[in-house]
Amino acid sequence: MTQDYKTVSAAADAELTEKRSRFIGYCKPVATEQEATDFISQIRSKHWDARHNVYAYSLREGNIKRYSDDGEPSGTAGMPVLETITKNEIYDVCIVVTRYFGGVLLGTGGLVRAYSQSAKLALEAGQVVLMENCAVCTVHCSYNQYGKLASLITEAASAPDDVVYAADVAICFHIKPEILPRLSKKIADATAGEVTIQVENEKYFPKMTEI
Repeated sequence: MTQDYKTVSAAADAELTEKRSRFIGYCKPVATEQEATDFISQIRSKHWDARHNVYAYSLREGNIKRYSDDGEPSGTAGMPVLETITKNEIYDVCIVVTRYFGGVLLGTGGLVRAYSQSAKLALEAGQVVLMENCAVCTVHCSYNQYGKLASLITEAASAPDDVVYAADVAICFHIKPEILPRLSKKIADATAGEVTIQVENEKYFPKMTEI
């Protein structure tokens, strides 16, 4: 069974001002290095006049993690951004933090704090979600059985993803695999063994979380 993981639900940005320097944090869900580098290039083009466009990304496939200080003192920019990603165990995400220098030096500690906070704000704006790998299932039942079974499914997993009304009723839903045996037994008991769960495939579904 593929493991659950955290990522961001959408591209987003957030801004922070520190001693007149503007830090604009951008985040985006990405699945490949090409997607990450395309996003970095996009932000660099948008902010071609900025002093720095620092980035970091983390990918599940190949467990790839990369970062760049983009001219900031070594270890003060890209690494703090990457550490914000990794300490929160977030994957398939790229963050770019653009800095417009405000004329006041922040020092090593100030830079680390500013880039870390910018990355955190970007992740929060992108809304961190837990991607749960679930079994996608279907139950076929009679119209008389529908109400009871829909209730059992909602209690065990969530509201049905879809319901198709035809000669019978097809209830489509997703559920964590470890819960499936208990629900199967409840459905069998409720229908005297007439109805069974058909597992169609596996798919990731998002569940909101926080960092």
